[in-house]
Amino acid sequence: MSPPPDIDALCSAELKSLVLQLLEEVAHLRRTIAAQRDEIARLKGGPGRPNIKPSGMDKATEPQPAEKHGARRRRGRTRTKLTIHEERTLAADAPPGSRFKGYAGFLVQDLSIRPLVARFHRERWRTPDGKTAMSPLPPGVDGHFGPELRRFALAQHHQGQVTAARLVTMLRGFGILISKRQVVRLLIAGKQSFLDEARAVLRAGLTNAAWITADAAGARHKGKNGFGAQIGDAQFTWFGTTGSKSRLNFLALLRAGHGDYVVNQEALASMRALRARRTRHRQLERACRSRLR
Repeated sequence: MSPPPDIDALCSAELKSLVLQLLEEVAHLRRTIAAQRDEIARLKGGPGRPNIKPSGMDKATEPQPAEKHGARRRRGRTRTKLTIHEERTLAADAPPGSRFKGYAGFLVQDLSIRPLVARFHRERWRTPDGKTAMSPLPPGVDGHFGPELRRFALAQHHQGQVTAARLVTMLRGFGILISKRQVVRLLIAGKQSFLDEARAVLRAGLTNAAWITADAAGARHKGKNGFGAQIGDAQFTWFGTTGSKSRLNFLALLRAGHGDYVVNQEALASMRALRARRTRHRQLERACRSRLR
């Protein structure tokens, strides 16, 4: 694009048009430079720009397509899938002379969300050496908000994608006296118990499972590449996010937090057998190369 002969003589509309043309050319040049850099990196044998697929969360939020007319979806028995928590007997206003014919069952599913405020009276004792001994809190209670409230906030924020401000409004509507700062602390602090629980699930699954499957998929978070690992079978599933996809990282995940190791006779026999297989494999490769020559 050639410059105009006299920029000062251009009017406001012409200047705006010129600026838009220049911005389009700059964007086109940036795309061209990025493509050329990727091509140069590929020709040099280096890694190019990572091609990371978009997250599947957008697909999960899209509405499912409507079923075709005429196609009937078979439903299973609801009674076998539900657990009865409460049973009530309702009396009927029958006229005199009526005969009792038993009961007719009717299932109703409901949800009860209400605040639960518990006050614990903790015993305090003065020991002979002058120290104070106090009874501990129940398991799962860490701070002034219980585990069910913490679990609800985490599920709404991470699975339901509810913001902290909306969580504050929702919890206050339920009757919980909580501030935004306290909600943020519930979301980002005190996760060691959940990490311990997830690690315990992995350890129990690896101990009792007859077989396991493992997979790792690329993910991008805050401008950095990472990997989400999955380990499980038909009975359990464990997920973990790491920055590597190497075999050493996978072995560390299979250790489930254990840092110790044992070198016994079985481990030595396995290493000797692996070394023997590698030696045979190399001998076969040399034999094949010599025949090809």
